[in-house]
Amino acid sequence: MSGEPPILVFDSGIGGLTVLRELRTVMPDRRFLYVADDAGFPYGSWEEGALCRRIVALFETLVEEHRPLLAVIACNTASTLVLPALRARFSLPFVGTVPAVKPAAERSRSGLLSVLATPGTVKRDYTRALVAEFAHGKDVALVGSQRLATIAEAHIRGERIDLDEIEAEIAPCFRERDGRRTDIVALACTHYPFLANAFRKVAPWPVDWLDPAEAIARQAARFLPDRPSTLPEGFDRALFTAGAPDYATRRLIHGFGLSCEGAGAALSSAAE
Repeated sequence: MSGEPPILVFDSGIGGLTVLRELRTVMPDRRFLYVADDAGFPYGSWEEGALCRRIVALFETLVEEHRPLLAVIACNTASTLVLPALRARFSLPFVGTVPAVKPAAERSRSGLLSVLATPGTVKRDYTRALVAEFAHGKDVALVGSQRLATIAEAHIRGERIDLDEIEAEIAPCFRERDGRRTDIVALACTHYPFLANAFRKVAPWPVDWLDPAEAIARQAARFLPDRPSTLPEGFDRALFTAGAPDYATRRLIHGFGLSCEGAGAALSSAAE
């Protein structure tokens, strides 16, 4: 990748494209490298120690080969687990994606709010600490979905989705207490915004679906206050740890202005 070093955007799959979209809006003059660890997808069911070792090993190779200016971990499950290890190991800035408990609590009028995440994010002490610190006096439901990230991956590749299945996955987010109803659901997985229209269709009543991508992009921009000396030309790049993706994924990636390629043997073997 020629010119200025890139901003690296990392996710377990293609859900992090929701964050990349906002990063480009905030920093249109930057070069980006999108990395999907699809060989490890989904992260929600991984054992914590093994997942942490895998991601740090991947970054050993990524940082050495691409020398990014900044890394955005566009994945709640990874961010709530591995950010301390990454910051301790590497000198570049890291911006994580963590459940938007604070803004959700501030916006909720009913006092009933939900965090829709993966099982891995829900069980993290980090997530529960956010609730304890920022949601005083609020009733917060932590809902871990086993299936939504996989459904979102299929949906954004153009496959048909089962609305009944989605309705069942989000049902625990909706609660009623003493005449009050859940009024906000924080989307604590970067895949989930791709399903926002489906969520609205099957929700039992309207709520505010809180997508943190814009806030993540603003935070990332604070680390790079100086404008680049040259504007990027051509497509940004996308790497996949499982190798070259299928046609539907390549078409999707191309639509996001990314040149699609496999990760190559070095990156694929780095996490083994």
